[in-house]
Amino acid sequence: MIFIAVRFTVRPDHADRWLDLVDDFTRATRAESGNLFFDWSRSVDDPNVFVLLEAFADATAGAVHVASDHFAAGLSAMAGAIATTPEIINVEVPQQGWGAMAELAPTGA
Repeated sequence: MIFIAVRFTVRPDHADRWLDLVDDFTRATRAESGNLFFDWSRSVDDPNVFVLLEAFADATAGAVHVASDHFAAGLSAMAGAIATTPEIINVEVPQQGWGAMAELAPTGA
C-alpha cells in the first residue's frame, strides 16, 4: 500500500472552515476504488494545523488519484487557504490498511 501523511498549515481565517473547504475532495477521494482511507485530523496544539492520513492500494491507485479531476480541484481550493507549503511523507508499506497494535488492548468491561 502507498501511505501518505500530509501536514497543512492553514491561514487562521480559513482554519474553522477547512474541513468544509476540502469536503468535496475528501468525498471524491474516498469513493475511489483504490483508496483505503482518507482521514483528516486537527492539531490539539495549533488550531491552524491539519494532518491528512491517506492510503491507496498500490502505486497505480495513487497515480489514478493524482490524475483525477477532483485532485486538481482540491489543490486549487486549498491553495488560497494554506499559509505554507504542505509537508508530506509518502512511503510504500507491505500491508493493506490498518493493522492491530500489538502493544495495547482494551481491559475490563
